[in-house]
Amino acid sequence: MDDRLFRNAMGKFATGVTVITTELDGEAHGMTANAFMSVSLNPKLVVISIGERAKMLEKIKESGKFAVNILAAEQQEVSMLFAGQLKEKREAEFGRIKDMPVIKEALANIVCNVHSTQVAGDHTLFIGEVQEIVLREGTPLTFFEGKYGQLAEEQLV
Repeated sequence: MDDRLFRNAMGKFATGVTVITTELDGEAHGMTANAFMSVSLNPKLVVISIGERAKMLEKIKESGKFAVNILAAEQQEVSMLFAGQLKEKREAEFGRIKDMPVIKEALANIVCNVHSTQVAGDHTLFIGEVQEIVLREGTPLTFFEGKYGQLAEEQLV
């Protein structure tokens, strides 16, 4: 099967949008990702998937920690910034939770220590043990078939 068919099939799965953040040598780093899920309640574990060509891969390996920031519907520009999709160069603004850089006003900030890693094909799965969570009310930013979207208000009832 060709790569485009596989990518198109994966695009049929609607997801939320996250920005993964970490800090290395006092500098905050972030990347947009939608490969995120919960793994375990006891202990509280989540997993993220980072491509072997992503700059973030080595940064998380070295720092041993990361935060998952689940974006709100009005944060599409934030997602585009960390995905390298904005034409103009802008500096990102970060908040801090447990001495980790996080995205301000995200629906959820989930701060993790790396629990374990698993190489899977051309990605590394980072299983993170959750250290802190901050939640906010709002509607999630979604991604489907390569396009941003959001849930309709009637779906939220």
